[in-house]
Amino acid sequence: MARVLIVGCGCRGRELAAGLAADGHAVRGTTRDPDKLSGIEAAGAEAVVADPDRLSTLLGHLGGVSVMCWLMGTAVGDAEAVAALHGPRLESMASKLIDSGVRGLVYEAAGTIEGHLLAEGGGIVRRVGEANRMPVEIVEQDPAEVEAWVAAVRDGVDGVLGA
Repeated sequence: MARVLIVGCGCRGRELAAGLAADGHAVRGTTRDPDKLSGIEAAGAEAVVADPDRLSTLLGHLGGVSVMCWLMGTAVGDAEAVAALHGPRLESMASKLIDSGVRGLVYEAAGTIEGHLLAEGGGIVRRVGEANRMPVEIVEQDPAEVEAWVAAVRDGVDGVLGA
């Protein structure tokens, strides 16, 4: 099986982590809040503190990772920071994956943030994937439907691994 890095391992991310662990994957989940580490670990994942607003905090956690899931469809913060997570930060991170051992990227293109930001992020992921022959999956399942969302992201991970 593979190691999956979940960037944005909140409530739904922990559900995903539990499902991926049940599938036999090793899972690493990130949070900005050290108080949330135990919840991630309870879901069966290795929990790490990392902030997608500071990409250097993520880079050290790519070791052994086969698939990265960028789950920021319900990101919180000021509008500029949220836009960066689906624009320049995402593009920079996706580009850095090319020189790592990460084989592919799953991007959450649904959620509570503005649709144009999710569309921009999906476009970035597709372009980086095509330009570098890296498998990518864009998940557009409504995250409010948690079970269906978890299944869709798990399918995305399987799609990247099977490519």
